[in-house]
Amino acid sequence: MPLALLALAVGAFGIGTTEFVIMGLLPEVAADFGVSIPTAGFLVTGYALGVMFGAPLMTVLGTKVSRKRMLMVLMGLFIVGNLLSAIAPVFGLMLVGRVVASLAHGAFFGIGSVVAAELVAPDKKAGAIAMMFTGLTVANVVGVPLGTLVGQSVGWRVTFAIVAVLGVVGLAGIAKLVPEMPKPEGVHLRHELAAFKNVQVLLAMAMTVLGFGGVFAAITYIAPMMTHVAGFADGSVTWLLVLFGLGMVGGNLVGGRFADRALMPMLYVSLGALAVVLALFTLTAHDKILSAVTIALIGALGFATVPPLQKRVLDQAHGAPTLASAVNIGAFNLGNALAAWLGGLVIAAGLGYTAPNWVGAVLAAAALVLAFLSAALERRESTPSAVVVSGAPTDQRTAVHH
Repeated sequence: MPLALLALAVGAFGIGTTEFVIMGLLPEVAADFGVSIPTAGFLVTGYALGVMFGAPLMTVLGTKVSRKRMLMVLMGLFIVGNLLSAIAPVFGLMLVGRVVASLAHGAFFGIGSVVAAELVAPDKKAGAIAMMFTGLTVANVVGVPLGTLVGQSVGWRVTFAIVAVLGVVGLAGIAKLVPEMPKPEGVHLRHELAAFKNVQVLLAMAMTVLGFGGVFAAITYIAPMMTHVAGFADGSVTWLLVLFGLGMVGGNLVGGRFADRALMPMLYVSLGALAVVLALFTLTAHDKILSAVTIALIGALGFATVPPLQKRVLDQAHGAPTLASAVNIGAFNLGNALAAWLGGLVIAAGLGYTAPNWVGAVLAAAALVLAFLSAALERRESTPSAVVVSGAPTDQRTAVHH
């Protein structure tokens, strides 16, 4: 794999760390600014919304420059956003910093996926995408726990300052290692927008929303589920999330490897198994060992869908994939928000802390249905429209009779 993928992975590591580390530091941030925990939660919501809207916006703005230069601009935004968060004297400025950093997220992974795929041979594209996303998954195993520990020990501002330094390292790596990759000749914004007329692109994005949404339906409420149902101590939740992160790392690499060999079968297996495991989580959540194993499996199966889904979008939006690729990253966050909301609804309805697992199972199963539908449509589109009888197409036989 080219060294350029390492530079992309470092940038992804920083982005993954800043996205998730805030969840473990909300009490400290809230206390420092004198706001409530729900108010501090806007730092999470604002980031997610920034990813959703920033992905297409920043990608469109970057259509006039090379992909390498745009990646560098995005890392610059990321650095500025985290520095603002680190030095913010008031809560409002920190929220602005979070939104600024989030604007880099979707476009970085979207453009980075295109660049990663172009750096390798056609039969290694999904593996290259997975290599870049490894930075995001490793962030959940290393970056987030360490960032939380640093923030709780010496102050949350230090955590965001360190994340900004990671951004500088990523920027330097991209500048040094990523080759200049100008836009393909003749590709303009209208070509990028035209990809959204392709039903296969839309189906892939819908699978992204539902499939990864299934993961977040369960993981969003993992803390109360594990402490109130499984009986873990509050301090154990961090290590359970590390297990989830380890599962993500493994699933991402396996998904990338097998998506290059058989993309749709990989989606069938991962989405089907994810739906089953999420449904079983309603039972295994009552046992400490079984729940820990299940959490790791959810991380593995959930992220095993990421490289094939991202590659599916790139394949179907061939010729002008950059905007579609970035919007698909926003689709992950849309799925996260939708699933978290639905999971909260079933808990509020009095169905218990394990109820979101059923929500996740239904979402993953719906994604599997869409995968079968997508494959069926693709087979139908590839079948010749003319019916051949006795060696002659129907229209030719009709001409003979006339």
